[in-house]
Amino acid sequence: MTTPEHAPALRPREEWLLEVVEAFDVAPRLRRVVFTAAHLDELHYQPGQALVLRMPLPEGGTGRRDYTIRWLDRATQRLAIDFVQHGSAPAAGWARAARAGDTILAAGPRGRTVIAAEADWHLFAADETGMPAVLHMLEAMPAGAPAFAWFEVDGSRNQMLVTTQANATIAWVHRDGARPGPGTLLLDAVAAFVLPPGRGQAYLVAETSNVRALRQHLIGRGMDRSQIRSEGYWRPGRIGGHDHVDD
Repeated sequence: MTTPEHAPALRPREEWLLEVVEAFDVAPRLRRVVFTAAHLDELHYQPGQALVLRMPLPEGGTGRRDYTIRWLDRATQRLAIDFVQHGSAPAAGWARAARAGDTILAAGPRGRTVIAAEADWHLFAADETGMPAVLHMLEAMPAGAPAFAWFEVDGSRNQMLVTTQANATIAWVHRDGARPGPGTLLLDAVAAFVLPPGRGQAYLVAETSNVRALRQHLIGRGMDRSQIRSEGYWRPGRIGGHDHVDD
């Protein structure tokens, strides 16, 4: 059967009815939910991008929640999303209660924080909320690519295995029981780092005020705004939403 020349091109799928396969903890504050869906092998995205989940809300209805794709196995049509377990947020509660057969509607992918292939080196800074995105990006980097990553977590039990072919230097910054949120741990670690020669690209994904401080610091050290991809994934006291940090 031939397709008429005037027939419209097929649009990429934008909505997915995700069905839970299993859910389990991968770290004390990080719960992984593995999903399947019809035609999931047709989902094309770049590591670092997210799906928008129609998350059930306690008061009824649904809210939009952006969650990074942790991995996708096209052969088995399985997709994983990691949920940070913090407080009584609807998404954290949903992930804790998720059981095989549960469903949730998702849209996407979306997101601008993806690997800049033209960069000479790459700098990452993230807390637990940004860690799934950064780990996936590191896994996808080409062999030998210079990469430097800092992860802020509560302690050593929250560290994750980093698998990458990049020439990566990984550092874990511990809060040691302090509350997550605004602070200088990531900023202090990056400030002590000597930027390599060449054109770098920074990827900052964490609490909004910390991302903003990191962005301003790197701009002050000579990086152009176009060299910094920065997203505030959360703010204390806010349920849902994230910030595009461009100032």
